[in-house]
Amino acid sequence: MKAFLLRAVLLAFSIPLAGVASSSVESHAPTGPVILKVVGDIAHTNVDDEAHFDRKMLEQLPQHDFATSTPWTDSRNHYEGPLMRDLLAHLGVEEGNVNVLALNGYEAEIPVSDFYDYDVILALKRDGEAIPVREYGPLWVLYPFDQDDALLSEKMRFRAVWQVMLINVL
Repeated sequence: MKAFLLRAVLLAFSIPLAGVASSSVESHAPTGPVILKVVGDIAHTNVDDEAHFDRKMLEQLPQHDFATSTPWTDSRNHYEGPLMRDLLAHLGVEEGNVNVLALNGYEAEIPVSDFYDYDVILALKRDGEAIPVREYGPLWVLYPFDQDDALLSEKMRFRAVWQVMLINVL
């Protein structure tokens, strides 16, 4: 009985601590090449006042997936990555806007509310493989276009940024 009570007490105290440790990127600097920087109005940072992520760190966030066609690809593909709302919540962001900047200089301002209205992901994989830079990778803010006709508007298409390298939380 004592062993059972001891396990129960240890479990009760370890659950809240585990939740705190996983909810912040503070002190968890990337060990691999940085593929995403998040700057601006964020609560949790790991390099000065920014949040830097390598691929492994992004893959450790809860992953979401969907199959969709896009206006830029020839077929329907399966995409995987963290939900944008989960990534931003991980950094302490729940509202406002983000400015997403691509490697080629393209940028789009996206309301954070989009990420709660739709299951928008930061796609890391297409059909189970890392997305090459030449094919819209390594990161793509991707809407589930096949799930809602409202996403097929020009306004929404302009928010699907590929070759993402920086997110500025406004």
